Amino acid sequence: MDKKIFFGKTKEEAINNALIELQEEENNLYIKEVETKTSLFKAKKVEIEVVTKSEIIEFTKEYIQKLVHNMGITANMELKNHDGNITITLYSDNNALLIGKQGRTMESLSIVVKQAIYTKYGFYFNFVLDVGEYKVKQEINLEHIARNVAREVGNSKIEAKLDPMNSYERRIIHNALTDNKYVYTESVGEEPNRYVVIKPKEDK
Repeated sequence: MDKKIFFGKTKEEAINNALIELQEEENNLYIKEVETKTSLFKAKKVEIEVVTKSEIIEFTKEYIQKLVHNMGITANMELKNHDGNITITLYSDNNALLIGKQGRTMESLSIVVKQAIYTKYGFYFNFVLDVGEYKVKQEINLEHIARNVAREVGNSKIEAKLDPMNSYERRIIHNALTDNKYVYTESVGEEPNRYVVIKPKEDK
């Protein structure tokens, strides 16, 4: 399974040639323009590299299974595709080891897999790696914290600083309070100690 090469007089024509041959929609393809060739005696020719999303997903699943196996862990895998957002969840005989303290092992595995994908294909493929629905439970807990603190801030009109969080956790807090009528959120500080501040909105 390798990247496929297509040509056209323009990038659009090259992409159209890829769509016809691969029988795929454009949003299911990863496309990179490699080279535009011109000369005095030949017409302009655009070259693109194409990989299908399904091929990258298959590679991702196989690579994760290999990593987990090398850790001496047996795991089942579930893949969900929600509006193009891919979540891969592992269910193993040792979830605690795969998750690690505060999810650090799980995040390290995710980084390793994403780097392997980029090394092989030259494309960034964004997905969420979860273990035993740890992130699902974490998201529910963080949303609960966000709503409770927002209620206190809305009543007291005094801003509140949350504990340092990674970018994924901060995004959950921001999203949970995006439409809140009484408070707004800001990320403050430098990594790895960046945190969210929940502030009261001014009365109109």
